[in-house]
Amino acid sequence: MNNTPKTTAPVDEIPLAQPVLGAEEEELVLEVLRSGHLSLGPRIPAFEEDFAAFIGAPHASAVSSGTAGLHLALRAAGVTDGDEVITSPFSFVASANVMVYERATPVFADIDPVTLNVDPDAVAAAITDRTTALLPVHIFGYPADLPALERHGLPIVEDACEALGARHRDGPAVGARGHAAVFGFYANKQLTTGEGGMITLGDAATKQRIDCERNQGRAPDMGWLDHDRLGFNYRMTDLQAAIGIAQIHRLAGMLADRARVARWYREALAPLVAEAGLTLPCEDRGGDERGWFVFVVQLPRDQDRDAVIRALRALGVQSKPYLPAIHLMSFYRERFGMREGMFPVCEDVAARSIALPFFPAMTQSQVERVSVALAQVLPGA
Repeated sequence: MNNTPKTTAPVDEIPLAQPVLGAEEEELVLEVLRSGHLSLGPRIPAFEEDFAAFIGAPHASAVSSGTAGLHLALRAAGVTDGDEVITSPFSFVASANVMVYERATPVFADIDPVTLNVDPDAVAAAITDRTTALLPVHIFGYPADLPALERHGLPIVEDACEALGARHRDGPAVGARGHAAVFGFYANKQLTTGEGGMITLGDAATKQRIDCERNQGRAPDMGWLDHDRLGFNYRMTDLQAAIGIAQIHRLAGMLADRARVARWYREALAPLVAEAGLTLPCEDRGGDERGWFVFVVQLPRDQDRDAVIRALRALGVQSKPYLPAIHLMSFYRERFGMREGMFPVCEDVAARSIALPFFPAMTQSQVERVSVALAQVLPGA
């Protein structure tokens, strides 16, 4: 059987992602520029208040990136030298890297083959007397099983960088359970400030600590000549916050647009599930609701993923492997002795997953083009 994907002549390319920016973003950025107050200004608390209100969290702290937010949240949870933090191996590498920043050890637990989030039973089996915290990842915007993880009574830091707009089956939005939850605002996210992030928090004392550490360890009542704790330059600028405020105003619509594009994909790709063995993102189940970030499919096991990606590109469709298994990256192999076979579900999913073009302004005709292209390059379709 010939599994070489078929291609035709190139056409105008459909991008993998595309932010939604408009007149309000431009207007608010210009206001900041004209004010001359580009950082540590009034837009930061305004954005924090708007974001906390959208999530339903008591407090929020704006930071320079999702990675910065995860780092500060782990420090606030007390993670330090020699501790173990349990997390998913199927994530962007930052969710594990931040543990290493604090000289702690990432302990991976395999994932659920349906939701692709960390498996609560695997987490339970991985807990030791050195486990200081759990860091679940709401992968691809689908809520991790926080009710199951909360039963262990350990501090939880949520990687919600892909999950803005998601909701748990027992009611709260992702980020509103009282744990530190970190959102990212890179250009492909549900809300973008170019770079940047936000930590939602349940108590004022943790916000005060994080606000201090993001600003080089300077307390709110201190001048720049004194700092009472170790800190970092993890500040967001007022320019970024201005964009964020405008994005919050349109966020409900952008989330609805993403959900609509996902529905179009499900309809268009349904024949490939039966005919070619394609696996689509799981449906919402049990009351959990996804906040759509990317549309990631899993190819059949007999397909050459790299060849499929090249063939799609030749047809004018961007796609990308999404995501690699963290424990098989060179640094984690060498530093922690990770090896193939340790987390088989993660490894299988990571080897077969690709992200298709997905953004709020995507049209139904573009979705159809992607689906036709994928059918063309998958043998058996």
